Amino acid sequence: MKRRDMLKATGLASLAAVVPFVAKSNSTLMDAHSRAIQGGGGCVLIPTETAGPFPLDLTTNPFYFRQDVREGKPGVQMNLKLKILGLGNCLPMQNVRVNIWHCDKDGKYSGYSVSTNPGQAGLTYLRGYQIADANGEVEFITILPGWYPGRVCHIHFQVYVNSIYAAISQLTFPVAEKDEIFLANTDLYVNGIDPVLPTSDGAFVDGYNYQTTTLTPSDDVEGYDAFLEVTVQGEGTTGIPRIDLETGGQFVLGQNFPNPYRVQTSIPLNLISASRVRFDFYDLNGKKVQSMDKGLLTSGDHIIDVNLSSMGLLSANYVYQVEVENSKGIFRQYKLMSAAK
Repeated sequence: MKRRDMLKATGLASLAAVVPFVAKSNSTLMDAHSRAIQGGGGCVLIPTETAGPFPLDLTTNPFYFRQDVREGKPGVQMNLKLKILGLGNCLPMQNVRVNIWHCDKDGKYSGYSVSTNPGQAGLTYLRGYQIADANGEVEFITILPGWYPGRVCHIHFQVYVNSIYAAISQLTFPVAEKDEIFLANTDLYVNGIDPVLPTSDGAFVDGYNYQTTTLTPSDDVEGYDAFLEVTVQGEGTTGIPRIDLETGGQFVLGQNFPNPYRVQTSIPLNLISASRVRFDFYDLNGKKVQSMDKGLLTSGDHIIDVNLSSMGLLSANYVYQVEVENSKGIFRQYKLMSAAK
């Protein structure tokens, strides 16, 4: 199966190598808007916000499955980590897809050319998505966005949980830390400090504590780390949320265990009827790195053992996809296996 076909079938796109970030604690303050929707585990549902005037459906283009979304765009590097939690129990949501998109340092968005955003049609910068790992975390390498009239500096994001539910929201940054970066880099951010406060921005006027990231100097690169916990509908789990529509009811693909793993791990698979089975493994650039043809397997439960060393692969995050073929057709599903850090 070609890479593009695999990505279309799974809803994925082109990833970049995993970069270790240091997680920072997010504020636990509550505002009136968020306090109204709290789960049994104490988490607060992320407020819903508009997708904005410049959204794009990233899933139609596997190019966007990537971690580094900069495409050479100038700006102060920002390593953005989002941790996705389930409202029901505050546990991590694994394997959910997280999209981000935002403007460049001058307030322009890729993909559109209109009077307020001229000359950007056909461009793709500062957009991408990732798949949440065993800790419910995704990491992006980007820049601190600029601002444009009427809007405080912000990033749009979507958490795609399954085919019937996706949370859409926006995040912003602590005012003092953000403006300090703008003032220290006037050669890049020529528009100066952000004149809009979150309290004056229509998206955040009803509260923004649960949408404000940390923003601290990075220990690893010349730039900054930003971190935010995002709570969405559902229950986090040591397994994964169920997304079974693509299986045709022919199989159930389990999360590999242990997960995170080091070298050896196992993948549970239940077949409704006898089927031919193949596993393909993709790195985080969307490149197929290994295949495992299991031939014809009987109905029932199977445990597929995976040893990265014997497959000639390093211990890392990989997307594993199963292809099941029987008289009903060909069906596929993917999950992310997370390397122990």
